[in-house]
Amino acid sequence: MTEPLRRVREFTAEELSGARPNLDTLDEMPLPLYERFGDAGLANWWLPEAYGGLGLGLADSVEITNELAYHDAGVAFTLFISVLGTSMVDLYGTPELAERHLVPLGKRGAFCATLGSEERAGSELAKSETTIARDGDELVVTGEKYFSTNSGFADFLVVIGVSAEDPTEFQAVLVPRDTPGVTIDKRWDVIGLRASGTYRVILDHCRIPAGNRLKGSGLRLLEIGLNASRILIATTAVGIARRMRDLCVEYAKSKPFRDSTLLASPVFAAKLGQMEMQITVMKNQCEAAAREYDEIRARPDAAEVFFRLGTLKSAVAAKMFCGQTGWEIAGVASQMFGGIGYTDDSPIGKLVRDMRHVSIIEGGDDVLRDVIFSRYVIPAARRT
Repeated sequence: MTEPLRRVREFTAEELSGARPNLDTLDEMPLPLYERFGDAGLANWWLPEAYGGLGLGLADSVEITNELAYHDAGVAFTLFISVLGTSMVDLYGTPELAERHLVPLGKRGAFCATLGSEERAGSELAKSETTIARDGDELVVTGEKYFSTNSGFADFLVVIGVSAEDPTEFQAVLVPRDTPGVTIDKRWDVIGLRASGTYRVILDHCRIPAGNRLKGSGLRLLEIGLNASRILIATTAVGIARRMRDLCVEYAKSKPFRDSTLLASPVFAAKLGQMEMQITVMKNQCEAAAREYDEIRARPDAAEVFFRLGTLKSAVAAKMFCGQTGWEIAGVASQMFGGIGYTDDSPIGKLVRDMRHVSIIEGGDDVLRDVIFSRYVIPAARRT
C-alpha cells in the first residue's frame, strides 16, 4: 500500500465510516469535508510537486478514487474532477499561466471546473454558441454553460468556446472564477452524487488576458482532458460495486432462508461469484487505461503525443464497460434486498442512483459508441 493510499484510508475511516454523515442531500455542499481532505495534504494529488501536489500518476489515482468511491462516489467525484481542467492547463497553458493558477490549487487544496456542455449543443460540442472575442490584449467570453461540476466554488474555470472572428476555430481559455460577468445561475437537483455540485453558469462579456488562452484547438484539448476524468469516473463504478457486494454479504448473513441464511444459498453464492468476477475485470480495465495514460504523460513530448491521439480508446472503453457492468451489478444487488432494496431504509438505493452517473456524464454510452466506431472501427483511410 502506498503512503498516499494509506492516508486516504485513514481519512475515509475518520470522516466517512461509522456514523456516516448524510451526503445524500442537496441542502448544502459539504465543503468543510473537502477542506479537511486538503488539510490532510491529499487534495489535487495528481498535480506535480512543483505546483504543490503529490505528483501521483493516474494508476495511483485509480486506487485513491476506488477507495473514496467505496464510501461515497459524490465525494470521490468532487475530489478528482478538477483533473480535467488542471491537465489541460498544465499541458497546454504557458508556464506562467500554469504556475499562477495551479500553485494555489496545490497549496490550498482548491478546485477548478471545466465548462463545455451547452443546452442546445448537447453532446455535439462543435455546435457551441459560447464566443471568445479578441479585444486588444484581452479576450471577451460570452455564453451559457449547462453542466459544470465544482464551478460554484472553483478558483478558475476552463471554458470551451468558438472564436468570434473565425467560427471554425475552437478555443479553451482560463477564466478566474471571480471575473466580473461570471454568474452561477443554478445548482442542479441531481438524483445521485449529491455530495457533489453541478451548476449552470452564465458568462456575460467576461474579460480575461489574452495569455489565458491554452495552446491548440479547444475541442481537442477537451478530448485530452477527458481521458483522465473518464478513467476515474469508470473507477467510481468499481468502488460503488465493491460497496454493493459487501452490503449484500452483510445482509445475507442475517437474512433467514429456508433452514439457514441467505448466505448459504447456492443461487446467492453464484450471483456474488459473478459480481466479484465483474468487479475484478472492471478494476483491471481502469488500471490498464491508467497505465497507458501515465506512459504518455511521462514522455517529454506528452503534449504533442496527446494532441495527436486525442481520445484514448482505453479510456472510453473503461468508462463504457464499467458503466454498463456496474449498472448490471446494481440491478442484481438491489434485487437481493427484495422490497427493502426499493426503499430509503436501505443504502443500496443510493448506490444504485450513484452508479447510474457512470454511463451518462462526460459522454453517454451511445455517444461513446459512436466515438469508438468513428475512431477505431472505420479504417483510417475512410475516416472523415
